Amino acid sequence: MVTKEELILRYYLISSIFIILFDPINAQDSNKSPDTTSVVVLEESQVNYPGKPLIMSLILPGAGQYYNKSPFWKTASFLGVELGSILAWRYYQNKAEELRDDYQAFADMNWSMENWVYNRFNSPPPSSDGLAWTNFPALRNLTGTHDLKLIITGDLANELNLTRVSSDSLDTHPEWFYSGDIIVVKDRHFYENIGKYDQFVGGWNDAREEWYWEEKDVGDSIEIVIKTPMKKDYIDQRYNSNQMLSAAKYSITVLMFNHVISGIESVWTNQKNARAKNKEASVKPKFDLVYNPNNPSAIGGFRVSLFF
Repeated sequence: MVTKEELILRYYLISSIFIILFDPINAQDSNKSPDTTSVVVLEESQVNYPGKPLIMSLILPGAGQYYNKSPFWKTASFLGVELGSILAWRYYQNKAEELRDDYQAFADMNWSMENWVYNRFNSPPPSSDGLAWTNFPALRNLTGTHDLKLIITGDLANELNLTRVSSDSLDTHPEWFYSGDIIVVKDRHFYENIGKYDQFVGGWNDAREEWYWEEKDVGDSIEIVIKTPMKKDYIDQRYNSNQMLSAAKYSITVLMFNHVISGIESVWTNQKNARAKNKEASVKPKFDLVYNPNNPSAIGGFRVSLFF
């Protein structure tokens, strides 16, 4: 007859063997002598805030990657693009302004209202291919698709009771210009108009001797463009300045995208790291036997516990 004490002893021995086989680390710990001093350690769980690296990267690209402890090349890459974009923007912006000052100074020296008005009423000699100035409607009038802003001063302003007029008025009142009381407003539109539209070709210093025309393909038609060597030089200078401005705008675009991409990458990496950490610590299995005093072997079953 098996006594109750023997059943308990059997269960204990079988359980110990089972634990050693399936969980040797915990089994070794269970065999250690108990310590007289009990220490309770409360480990505070670390809360993950994916918004923190996002905000850091939006402010300074690369900061979110540094917070996530990503490889150094990621932080350095975003910081490098940030610094490079700022330096490129500054360089191209300064270069564009420098070229703008140059082409404006060139226009001030080589284009004048006096030339423009005079060539309108005193047609220059025919061009090199034999076509006359008057063959082109844009050259026969001071009026056209665009105009210049004029300021009236002195006695003429008192006489007309006006301070501002359009350059179109000079087509019927050229004497206003010859009065010496007319000043052209040299704003952004002025510097654009004298290089872009044919009606202002007569203002260039070389218009009387070297004007010419050429055909320009605009896609569905052929457009006649009238130029002089000075006007062509001026157009090229403005083009170079505008190219620098475009490069400066592209630099700002790269700067903005660098902030956004850095922010997205920092959130993605943060969430990936959090999932990996939770996956490692989320499932902890434990194996055990169930004691049954009514069973001759004292084993009542097998128990598996999963801790999340």
